[in-house]
Amino acid sequence: MGVLDGKVALVTGASRGIGAEIARRFGAAGAAVAVTARTTSGVSSAFPGTIEQTAADIASAGGTAAAIPADLAKPADRERLVEETTARLGPPDILVSDAAVTYFTKVEDFTAKRYALMFAVQVEGPFHLATLVLPGMRARGAGWILNISSRAALHPAIPPDAWGGRGGTVYGMCKAALERFSSGLAAELYPDNIAVNALSPTRVVPTPGTLFHHLTTEDDPRAEPPAVMAEAALLLCHREPRTLTGRIAYSQELLAEFGMPVPR
Repeated sequence: MGVLDGKVALVTGASRGIGAEIARRFGAAGAAVAVTARTTSGVSSAFPGTIEQTAADIASAGGTAAAIPADLAKPADRERLVEETTARLGPPDILVSDAAVTYFTKVEDFTAKRYALMFAVQVEGPFHLATLVLPGMRARGAGWILNISSRAALHPAIPPDAWGGRGGTVYGMCKAALERFSSGLAAELYPDNIAVNALSPTRVVPTPGTLFHHLTTEDDPRAEPPAVMAEAALLLCHREPRTLTGRIAYSQELLAEFGMPVPR
């Protein structure tokens, strides 16, 4: 028996990195997982990984998964995603919003198009998806919503360190907005027995995206394996909702709080 047996989980940004690791962990815990992102086997990408591969990983481990492509910058795709998840697996009990499009550019050089795209995927997307899954969660009397954040939401040091001066302002704005949305929605949904949390890695996770942006390296001893975020995400998405909600959590600190080993 897995802790997510009988549950349906919708995980965005699940073609690679943290999202894919969460999807695989939830599948191993018994959930039927809707795996979504833009990258499919028929679409070329600068980064490795597809939603079909993540779904195949889950299936080969004995789990259930459906690969459903979606561009989360588009409201119509978000609506179709939830509709198709419901039709193929059932209404989502769990929503994990991990999808991201990120540019590291200083404010004075940031284009309106890139600014709008980042907010559409990282803020508007999680907001809209949450509203779409709420009716089903309310009908079943419980639910779990998890938004993947980052330490970039914290205010930079002044004078700035190397990170604060490299063009992460808009990324930090998106994550700060996502965290405030998470805590606010947690308060609103507490009477409905629906947990809402935000989760960030304690340390930088080596993913195709962070490697591309030179935020870490594959052999960096200070980096955090993706499995740490997956285990922390599982913790936040199966306990009694009212007992663990409204958290702006960090992966390793959260696991330590609950006496759980940190994957290596």
